[in-house]
Amino acid sequence: MDWKLEVVILPVSDVDRAKEFYAEKLGFHLDVDFQPSESFRVVQLTPPGSACSITFGIGLTPVQPGSIQGLHLVVSNLDAARDELVRRGARVSEPFHFGADGQQPGPHPEREDYGSYLSFQDPDGNGWLVQEVPSRDTAS
Repeated sequence: MDWKLEVVILPVSDVDRAKEFYAEKLGFHLDVDFQPSESFRVVQLTPPGSACSITFGIGLTPVQPGSIQGLHLVVSNLDAARDELVRRGARVSEPFHFGADGQQPGPHPEREDYGSYLSFQDPDGNGWLVQEVPSRDTAS
């Protein structure tokens, strides 16, 4: 039996601001924006190529906005991903990797799978990592 993670709920303080950030700055696809009442709204967006979506809204979670940290987006080319995010107006870190002395500037020296990262936060402070896995490059 397959067990597929398909939705992660994010706590946000301003649904429209979050929707604009994820759709415009990150390029996530807007799947759903449904508000049957003033006390309930669900917005779902999906990163390009992902089987897992994010959902936020009104009446979905008691968790404090900005409290989710460490969500990972995996890409085959970190440089191209960073260029796209910057072009869209997102504020992202410079590439970094982890070595014997902890976090180090720049991508992993050998560009090993799971070795290079970027980071960013949404407008509420929910924290994301972009992780490079070159072996997943399907363009070649």
